[in-house]
Amino acid sequence: MDPELISRLRAGLASGRIVPYLGAGVLADARHATDDTPMPADSDALILAMNGGRPMSPKLMYEFPRAAMNVELKRGRAAVNRFLTKLYGETAWTRAAMHDWLAALRPPYVIDINRDTQLQDTYADTPHTLIVGVARLGGGDLRYRLHAWDGTRYMPVTAIDPTLPILFKPMGTPRPVANYIASDADYVDYITELMGGFAVPPEIKALRKGKQYLLMGLRLNRDTERMVLADLIYDADPHAGWALIAEPTEKERRFCARLGLTLIESEWNALLAPDTADALA
Repeated sequence: MDPELISRLRAGLASGRIVPYLGAGVLADARHATDDTPMPADSDALILAMNGGRPMSPKLMYEFPRAAMNVELKRGRAAVNRFLTKLYGETAWTRAAMHDWLAALRPPYVIDINRDTQLQDTYADTPHTLIVGVARLGGGDLRYRLHAWDGTRYMPVTAIDPTLPILFKPMGTPRPVANYIASDADYVDYITELMGGFAVPPEIKALRKGKQYLLMGLRLNRDTERMVLADLIYDADPHAGWALIAEPTEKERRFCARLGLTLIESEWNALLAPDTADALA
């Protein structure tokens, strides 16, 4: 990657003009703390982990939400939630390099569609607001919960403090209360309300106007990720930002062009390449 571009991206992330949007690929180097196995993060790895290391049928292997729906229908929604909580809330993993990199930049607003807690750990030493996506809950249309971190614990709140960092975890997290968007039914409900404007807090709707985004570790060849992305970055700058995708498909090229995203045909970790060390210092 061009060191000048990396320098501009880094400055934009630190200032908040560019919003990091994190996909499963940024966790590729996170390992189990004792047996050194990779953290399951992408669709295939999650399905295998959920099914005891065994592949499911080709139809179910297509996408994690489809496989999670199958498990939910057979064993209940709680079974999927228990799996994700054990995986991300009760298992020790090494730190992904992306989160160390973000720790130095401290972007004021981050979107992370992973369900692990490493982003929250990155901001654990500073007060912040956590937005967690929710689905299939009665009593209202809102599809998010807000939690304020005071440096020691999370507390539920009803509004966002715009002077503090904001962490948006639309697909959920084990902390402070385990909650996930996982199965097809979860996504149908969440995306429906996202399109209706009920899954994004009003403060974020105001904050995101004219922003640019840097997509890292995210493939765009599945409809669920594409629909969530398109709605979360609504009201972006006409040049919506950049997507780091090595060997993009034609479908990904067309989608990025439609959203105004410039493709950088490289893995996200090209940001950390040795020849860009000065730009990242």
